[in-house]
Amino acid sequence: MAEKMEGVETAVPEQPKGQTSQQATDAIVANFALLDQAVNQFDGRFTLRVLRSIPGTRKSPHFTEALSNAITHLYSSNTDSPAKKFLLTGLGANGAGVTNGDAAHKPSSGEPLPESFAYLAILVQIHLHDTQKNSEGAEFSSILVDRLREYNRRTLDALSAKAFFYFHLFYEQLDPKPPSRQSPVIEVRSRLLAALRSSVLRKDADTQASVTVLLLRNYLSTADITQADLLVGQTQFPTNASNNQVCRFLYYLGRIRAIQLSYTAAHEHLTSATRKSPAHKTAAGFYQTAMKLLVVVELLMGDIPDRAIFRQASLENALYAYFKLVQTVRVGDLQGFNKVVEQNADQFKKDGTYTLILRLRQNVIKTGVRMLSLSYSRISLRDICLRLGVESEESAEYIVAKAIRDGVIEAGLDHEHGFMESKQAGDIYATREPAEAFHDRIKACLNIHDECVMAMRYPMNKHRQELKNAQEARERERELAKEIQEGDIDEDDAGDGFEGM
Repeated sequence: MAEKMEGVETAVPEQPKGQTSQQATDAIVANFALLDQAVNQFDGRFTLRVLRSIPGTRKSPHFTEALSNAITHLYSSNTDSPAKKFLLTGLGANGAGVTNGDAAHKPSSGEPLPESFAYLAILVQIHLHDTQKNSEGAEFSSILVDRLREYNRRTLDALSAKAFFYFHLFYEQLDPKPPSRQSPVIEVRSRLLAALRSSVLRKDADTQASVTVLLLRNYLSTADITQADLLVGQTQFPTNASNNQVCRFLYYLGRIRAIQLSYTAAHEHLTSATRKSPAHKTAAGFYQTAMKLLVVVELLMGDIPDRAIFRQASLENALYAYFKLVQTVRVGDLQGFNKVVEQNADQFKKDGTYTLILRLRQNVIKTGVRMLSLSYSRISLRDICLRLGVESEESAEYIVAKAIRDGVIEAGLDHEHGFMESKQAGDIYATREPAEAFHDRIKACLNIHDECVMAMRYPMNKHRQELKNAQEARERERELAKEIQEGDIDEDDAGDGFEGM
């Protein structure tokens, strides 16, 4: 089965008790006013408030009924609206009438805003996803994203990004699933690329970030690593994207670099993704997935992950197999490593880390050779074969020679007598390695500081409001000065705020 999209709830959480259909409908209808404010004030924060309310809305036991009522309420002045029929058809309702209590709502007047239509359409997508109607959801979402692309409104950006998210999610669940080359996800790439071009031209950062992440996920699901790398190299991820999209982008970028053997870059991207990952329990799935890949990348780099990582409550059970893997790699136990990989092969394949873990075999052997070089000043190749589980002395000699050439150990090899002799370890503080490690830590702290400063948000167009208030104050001062010159009022009557011309 294809991997679930990170951060998406696959099952509806526990439903709140005591909420009536009327209250659920009120909660949806109340968001129409927030969308109106977002359009009138051109402030995306109101749209974000609406999107943040969706998880609470979908938990309602009357979600479907409340959504039908909200659709009927929004288009009460235009009962024959094609948009209304489209929404009700996707919901599976006929829209013939509404339940009792809808009379309490004030009917909407005029043509509804596209933002309100997009919000209701996203709720319909969520209903289809929760009821696992993937075919209907794919058809509905396909029409929806085409309709939203016809608008060129920046107040629709966040809603369009969410619609594209579910659009790709539906196609991902259709048979045959990735990595099959006949999977429907391959067909939607052209539409995602077209949406990416449009969002870049329109400076739609939300849709651009969402579609870029979806394209990377699409390519990785079918193992098209070259195309994913070309996309990253020829596009620029928006700097003002939301934190969730940045986390996903860094995760997929880290996976691409790990497959390409660029473990240092992969480690940097995955570390940033885990640090930026939301701490809420609903994002635990993404955090676990990113940490699994990060652990494997650290092992491929020759490092051993900190034991405290596996003691975290959210990771203890999810990373148990990886903890056993780390134990075998740490001591260079090749036989134990093969046993752990064989026992947990299904989980590693499901996590998408199986092929990377197979690369660890050479690292296990190197670690074993390093442990032997530290433990013995001289050891025969025959003993190395027995301790590492290598087939022959020739293979052991090749492994030791390669470890010496790669700088893994400081030792010499006596081919004639068949033994390895370790050299005396030098003083590491006489090298530049401590200074370089200290420099890397300082650089990481400075990067975190810069990212925190860039992540600060301020009200949109606040400076325009301040300029307008300052201009009104200056005009008021001119009026007061003119009245004083004409003798209508005295300076004492002008008030404390008047400072003269």
